[in-house]
Amino acid sequence: MLELLNTLYILTEGSYAHLDHDTIKIQVNGETKLRLPLLNFGSIVCFGNVLISPALMSACAEDGRAITFLSTNGKYLARIEGSQITNALLRHTQHQRSDDAQFAMQTAKNCVAGKMQNSRSVIMRAARESGNADDTDVLRETASVLAEDILHLQDADSTDAIRGFEGFAAQKYFSVFDTMVKVNNDQFRFEARTRRPPLNPVNALLSFSYTLLLHDCISALCGVGLDPLIGFLHTLRPGRPALALDLMEEFRPIFADRLALTLINRQQITAADFIFYDSGAVYLNEKGRKTVIAAYQKRKQANVHHFLLQRELPLGLVPHIQARLLARTIRGDMAEYPPYVIQ
Repeated sequence: MLELLNTLYILTEGSYAHLDHDTIKIQVNGETKLRLPLLNFGSIVCFGNVLISPALMSACAEDGRAITFLSTNGKYLARIEGSQITNALLRHTQHQRSDDAQFAMQTAKNCVAGKMQNSRSVIMRAARESGNADDTDVLRETASVLAEDILHLQDADSTDAIRGFEGFAAQKYFSVFDTMVKVNNDQFRFEARTRRPPLNPVNALLSFSYTLLLHDCISALCGVGLDPLIGFLHTLRPGRPALALDLMEEFRPIFADRLALTLINRQQITAADFIFYDSGAVYLNEKGRKTVIAAYQKRKQANVHHFLLQRELPLGLVPHIQARLLARTIRGDMAEYPPYVIQ
């Protein structure tokens, strides 16, 4: 039996979520706006000025539901989790493996290869759907370059070299992102990847989607008892969920990038869904965030084929499956970590 628990996203400023028996009650200015069964949700994500009652926090901690707090613009602030019954031996092995240069390099290499292949899939899909012969040629040429880079990646002899391949591949991939945007190209011109802050609507949309994906990857790793802070590809920094960032690499193109392109090309997101600041920063407004979250949750329900399991399952479960495969690799039950590649 497969169970896909949803995430409850609370975006309205001034919301107060508290527990009423086994129901989450959400109030704004003293008025009840929503009642939802607690059992329907695996985690809660709060944006901006949102209050959570101690009783709801306790219930979530007891049942293993994480509560994540983000700023209004989606910047990670904090995460509350109860005491987990984790496998101390697994985490100990994970920490040892992080100091094993050969293991770290091979795991990082596979994560990047998965990302590059999934980036190719996004580009090739856009090429098939393109009605412009010149655009199709550009997209197919870029996909061919990425295919060659995947082969050369296998010769990388250090983690730094792997990061170099990843950076070059990302540069090539994003160089044709504008080509995959089919409508409102003036409003949604990508130009280059910018973060902290995003400087145009496409970057704001990508950054917000990556935040949602990172939350799911942290949850998946914690669910199998791994430490999301100790990774193999991303360098270790205080408070940085390096392993979650490693895991999400293969999912960025198929979760977030395709979602952004779909929302733009179907005109479900428009310039009216963004806030443009005098500093040049661009962020989604509340309406835009609600649109993205609804589409993201729907995307997680879509069935995909998992090559290793040889079965169909919701896309939202794939990070949890991959977290288990990563745990098995760390324990030594598998020779190498097999990244998820969309079919």
